[in-house]
Amino acid sequence: MLHFTNRYTVKRILLYCIFFIPFALPAQTVISININGSINPVTADYIHEGIRKAYYDKAECLVIHLNTPGGLLQSTRIIVSSMLEAPVPVIVYVSPGGAHAGSAGVFLTMAANIAVMAPGTNIGAAHPVSLYQATDSIMNEKGTNDAAAFIRTIAEKRNRNMQWAEDAVRQSVSITEKEAVKNNVIDLIAVNEQDLLNQVDGKQVELGASSVTLHTKNARVTLYEMSFTEKLLNILSDPNITYIILMLGLFGLLFELYNPGAILPGIIGVIAIIIAFYSMQTLPINYAGIALIIFALVLFLLELKIVSHGLLAIGAVISLLLGSMMLIKSNSSLEFVKISMGVIISSTIITSLFFLYVIGMGLNAQRRKAVTGIEAMIGATGVSLDTLDPAGTIMLRGEVWNAEAIAGNISKGEKVLVKDMRNLKLYVEKTAN
Repeated sequence: MLHFTNRYTVKRILLYCIFFIPFALPAQTVISININGSINPVTADYIHEGIRKAYYDKAECLVIHLNTPGGLLQSTRIIVSSMLEAPVPVIVYVSPGGAHAGSAGVFLTMAANIAVMAPGTNIGAAHPVSLYQATDSIMNEKGTNDAAAFIRTIAEKRNRNMQWAEDAVRQSVSITEKEAVKNNVIDLIAVNEQDLLNQVDGKQVELGASSVTLHTKNARVTLYEMSFTEKLLNILSDPNITYIILMLGLFGLLFELYNPGAILPGIIGVIAIIIAFYSMQTLPINYAGIALIIFALVLFLLELKIVSHGLLAIGAVISLLLGSMMLIKSNSSLEFVKISMGVIISSTIITSLFFLYVIGMGLNAQRRKAVTGIEAMIGATGVSLDTLDPAGTIMLRGEVWNAEAIAGNISKGEKVLVKDMRNLKLYVEKTAN
């Protein structure tokens, strides 16, 4: 009887282990982040924090959803370094359908422990050709050679296609997700994130000198989003937005200077300039460009004060155009950090109209003859109501005024010209006609 009881107890314990221990064990976790835009210092900090969170949360891996046209090479280097030295596996997933990993995105994708693409996506350099910078300059060639060596190093580290990687930098080649798998650029194609986790389950990933096996099939995905400050800085990292905010700030300050006491334009101008300079710290700013923009504004102001027959205005437009094109200093044509020519041309036209029309109209209004007060009376003409010998009355603008002739008598009904006004008495003289 005792033997039977012991066997029954053992079975019951085993059943408890089978049913309850899996629920007692902590579920596997995967940290997921989204990069949808240019690569900049804010993006670099965000990915670094994502890696750190995945490590401290003991996550199986970090999944980076990537859709980018490119960005700063310096920020790309920082991100790649974080990924190569990451204490947790990093998976780059080019998604959703229609997304692409261009320019800097190629470096990030190839630096991942596992590179994945969604159907309908593409990967390649795809960097824009500068419209105002020589593409065959020595500095551009040096930058391209440096980037080519950098991406070869990454490809070799991750056992990917080194030749295609170099062609992506030098020749801006771009391929689809199917071609990428075939050419050993990425590891696999996944329809969605869950499909990705199912496919990578059981794969071994090298982390330094050791290897880790992924257990992601039933993992719980935790989305790690940017903080409000990071989102704001990421928006301000767009050179087009920074440029527009800078121009608005300068307009506000100048409008306040021409209309002292307006207050609101000055407040908005100062805030806009502070925000613009704050966002400039995340961009490769060429301060010669800023100097040319400020010089252009000075020339516009001088045009309103000095008769130059349009020469100052032409110089201002040229200075503003050159300064705007020089504002962002890219180290290489591979960097997708430039101000749109459409934004530059539009801003130049609007600025020209603003100074030559709006402020010009304001200055003309200031120069107009006064219509009220003593100043409005001087130079006005009226008709004498009686003989001014030398004092009497006149009719001026439908009103009767006490008047005194400055020189000689003025007969009744004659036209008079107001020369002065003191103590509500007009001092007049006979008009020529």
